[in-house]
Amino acid sequence: MPTAHNGDVALAYDRAGPPSAPTVVFVEGLGYGTWMWQFQRDPLAADYDTIVFDNRGTGDSDCPEGPYTIAEMADDLAAVLDDAGVESAHVVGASMGGMIAQRFALDHGRADSLSLLCTSHGGEDAVPVPPETQAYMFDVPEDADEREAIRYKMTPAISDGFAEEHPELIEDIVDWRLDSDASEAGRNAQAAAVQAFDAADELAELSLPTLILHGTDDEVLPVENAHALQERLPHAELELLEGGPHLFFVEQADAVTDRLRTFLDSHA
Repeated sequence: MPTAHNGDVALAYDRAGPPSAPTVVFVEGLGYGTWMWQFQRDPLAADYDTIVFDNRGTGDSDCPEGPYTIAEMADDLAAVLDDAGVESAHVVGASMGGMIAQRFALDHGRADSLSLLCTSHGGEDAVPVPPETQAYMFDVPEDADEREAIRYKMTPAISDGFAEEHPELIEDIVDWRLDSDASEAGRNAQAAAVQAFDAADELAELSLPTLILHGTDDEVLPVENAHALQERLPHAELELLEGGPHLFFVEQADAVTDRLRTFLDSHA
């Protein structure tokens, strides 16, 4: 994988697709590696120049001492695009990645469009992660092994019964997460960035095309956050995926990819 640098922080990234096509960059959620975008990135790479990268603290990127800020991570995104020779890109971000996308658009002005999945504008007006979900994410039973711990942390992010109906996919996801998840230190540093993020009062400055996608049954960042984002973004269109959990882009991958393609095609 190529490596970009934001100061002393090395950032691993991967590029695929026609080099002359418009660029789409995908930004991951808290603690997750680039595997999470394969369901959208792989099919879109047939028509778009696509970039995925490991956030600081994750995968093959450096894990500097935290806490991090979302602004620092938006600067990381800019450094990746600089290294790739890309002036501007369509930015697709999920959860924490959606926060990074917002900050990147505000601070760098290099986003051609935003696709914001299962995310929030942060701050006091955002609907927080429910306490019972936080317990799953950060209070793993002490006797759980590595695989059990990952499955436990994923519980509120997937629909009831999904793991039982798709055991092979879940095992693959566990393998991918074991290979590339953020370390505990990296995860905590990223979590601090999410907790401190607040772009609510700035979003009216953005005039670029924006697509907001959110599952109606999201137990990590409740769907009310999608409505709040739409209210603050003057050119945003909102689409809710009925019954979708936080990882709706995995569970309803084809529908999400089709919607992203329609949006990107209309603004490329």
